[in-house]
Amino acid sequence: MENKILLSIIFVPVAGAFLLPLLKKISYRVRNAAALLMVLVSLIGSCMLAPHVLAGNRITVFKEFPLDFNFVLTADILAVFMAITSSLVGAVIVLYSFGYISHYKNQNEYYFLVVLFLGSMMGIIFSANLIFIYIFWEMTAIASWRLIGFFRKPRDVLRADKAFLVTVFGALVMLIGFIMVYQSTGSFDLAVIKDALKTKPVSNIAVILILFGILSKSATLPFHTWLPDAGVAPSPVTALLHAAVLVKIGVYVFARLFIVTFTLLPVWHVVIPWIAALSALVSAGAALIETDMKRIIAYSTISQIAFIFLGFAVGTGIGIAGALLYILMHGVAKGGLFLCAGIVEQNTKTKDITSLGGLIATMPVTAISFLFCAFSVMGIPPFGGFFSKYMVISGAVDSGQILLMVTFLAGAVLTILYLFRLFNKVFLGEPKFARASEGSRVMVFSVALLAAISLAAGVYIYYPSSFVQSAVKQMLGAGS
Repeated sequence: MENKILLSIIFVPVAGAFLLPLLKKISYRVRNAAALLMVLVSLIGSCMLAPHVLAGNRITVFKEFPLDFNFVLTADILAVFMAITSSLVGAVIVLYSFGYISHYKNQNEYYFLVVLFLGSMMGIIFSANLIFIYIFWEMTAIASWRLIGFFRKPRDVLRADKAFLVTVFGALVMLIGFIMVYQSTGSFDLAVIKDALKTKPVSNIAVILILFGILSKSATLPFHTWLPDAGVAPSPVTALLHAAVLVKIGVYVFARLFIVTFTLLPVWHVVIPWIAALSALVSAGAALIETDMKRIIAYSTISQIAFIFLGFAVGTGIGIAGALLYILMHGVAKGGLFLCAGIVEQNTKTKDITSLGGLIATMPVTAISFLFCAFSVMGIPPFGGFFSKYMVISGAVDSGQILLMVTFLAGAVLTILYLFRLFNKVFLGEPKFARASEGSRVMVFSVALLAAISLAAGVYIYYPSSFVQSAVKQMLGAGS
């Protein structure tokens, strides 16, 4: 039964996406409802698997193919946690799209690509073979390429091409790293690789090649510039890219490979956090001077992803737990910020914060939702982001890297500054758009829901914290 659920989590959205244009022949409402239902299948299925994996079980689907290209799916606590997070935010984004996308053409293509994108993400999460991780990785690249260039203006297409080229080239370099791992272990299957390497570190060249792909997908310095440029996409698409899906693929695969499967040399536990620290400071500084609302939030994503890399890379238990919590808390809150930005942009026809102001008078729910999500990203208690940020920085302290901790604290202060600046410019001050109003009911409900989750995840931190603590025990236990 669990095997069928695992297969449905991936293939209902991947295969079902191709039916959505046909369902439009019946009605757009049927197509929209089907798109949401397909994503909900992934969410509900992942929740159904949670009790099994938390009990210490692993669910595996295996189909042998020639040349060691075996189709292997494995559900453990790490995978199920990531699947729940991604599909939860993805479902809210699809719901929000009912209001946002209703004004535009190419809706069949939009829903097809969004659902295919989310299904491919599920494929990456549960794949236990490097080749199939790569295949699903590239499927997300193709879907995001078309979604970033959704409006088809020359500038949009150019920026979509930039994102595609950076991430696909990074993936090809990563594939070379996978082949090097195969040459040293004789397999692409993660379980076989782990058993073959045991405590032997993977070669530094393979690490560099794989990191090249991970950092390019996660928009980490120096591969970061494509992500702010992707702000030309519709707001639900930018929420998908930034929240719990596209850029989180990299940090998830980092955890899957470099914590669960491989053993890294000690030097990487210093080098990678410092790459992340530099990325956090540079992007936070850019956010502090930027005037485009969506680009500010995009630079914030680059900065916050660095905190996740910090938690995973230092390798301490509390750091890894904080990184996992960060994926959830940042995914929910950052999704909310982008969806709020979409409401503002659609109703004022501008993203320039110097042209905005006073919108709390006409968009109170959007403004409060934005503030709640911003509080979580800043790390203000009792919002969920506080606990994840505290744990990640504590992980740096536990690893003895005090200077690194101070650097990330500076990044956290910059986060507070640029998000308060953004809120002040957009929602406070003299009203400049007297006729501006909230978005559609479904859009406002979506942002309010993410804001409420951002608060509830902190107030009831025991539950997500217990989940990630179990994941960490399994990850480190498997890695011993």
